[in-house]
Parts: sequence; structure tokens; C-alpha cells
Amino acid sequence: MKRSTQNILYHLLPVVFWLLAIGGSLVPLVLILMYWVDFDGYVNYNYFYGFAVALIVLLCLFIIRRIPRHTSSVEQCFQVALLLGIASYGLPTVVFLIIPVWGYLIYQNLFSFRSFAATLVGCTVVAIWAAVFIILGWITNPWAHFFAIENAWGWIPTGAFLLAYIASTIARQTLRVR
Repeated sequence: MKRSTQNILYHLLPVVFWLLAIGGSLVPLVLILMYWVDFDGYVNYNYFYGFAVALIVLLCLFIIRRIPRHTSSVEQCFQVALLLGIASYGLPTVVFLIIPVWGYLIYQNLFSFRSFAATLVGCTVVAIWAAVFIILGWITNPWAHFFAIENAWGWIPTGAFLLAYIASTIARQTLRVR
């Protein structure tokens, strides 16, 4: 492959991946708008929460990828657990993304017991504050229906953005001019 072609692909492929993710996330929006109100008069906002959750997940990826080698990842693990816990208000099953984060940290030799404990502390802080807010009546309990099918709509934008990030990162690493 010529260097000029490689340079064009280096800049163009991530743009294509992100445009595909945005387009793929907005196409199901037509279906949501057609069935905006359920039969009970309940408005389903789970799909729109998916966009906010996707941005929070991308912020978590940015935090994790910026950890320098041979350092402690305790603070970043706490931040990621806190952000994913907050994001779980809109999409409860997003807390399972902590497991791939641990896998990435193990792969990079950045994971320790302190990182694991910091992740648990971050999740516990969110759980305590959520319990207080639920008892006070300030928020409803989205975790009561953890695996509800309505929550699956939020994974469309979140999954599309995650796939775009992963694909653009792989493309950039592969096409890097040496």
C-alpha cells in the first residue's frame, strides 16, 4: 500500500466508522417516533438515554486508555465505576461493562486488588446515593426492572458508538505511518 493511500485511509476510516455509528443509531429512532407512546400512555425514553449512556461510556474509555504504563489505576477505576454507576440510571445493564474494563486492565498489567476495591467502592457510592434519592422520592428506581426488554433499546446507540470506537482505534493502529 502506498504511503499516500495509507495516510488517506488513516484519516478517512475513523470518520466513516463514526458516521456509520451515528446513522445506525438514528435509523431506529424512526421506529421509536412511530411508537412514541405505549398503549398505556407511557412515553419510552430508554432509547434517548442510550445516547447519554454512550457518551458516558466513551468518556470511560477515554479515562481507561489514558492510564500510563507501570502506574496505579486505582483512581481511574473509581472514576469509571462511578460514571458507569451513574449511567446505569438510564441503562441498568451498562454496569456489566466493568468486566471488559477489568479485562483490559489485566491485559495492560495495570490491574491490582486496589483497583478492584476502588471499582467496588465507586459502585457502592452510587448505590448508597441512589438508595437515599429513591427513599426521598427524588428519583424512581430503574433497577427494579433490571433486564426489562424496554431497556434493550438503549443499547443500540451505546453499542454502535462502542463498535465505532473500537473499529476506528484498530484502523488507526493498523494504518499508522511508521
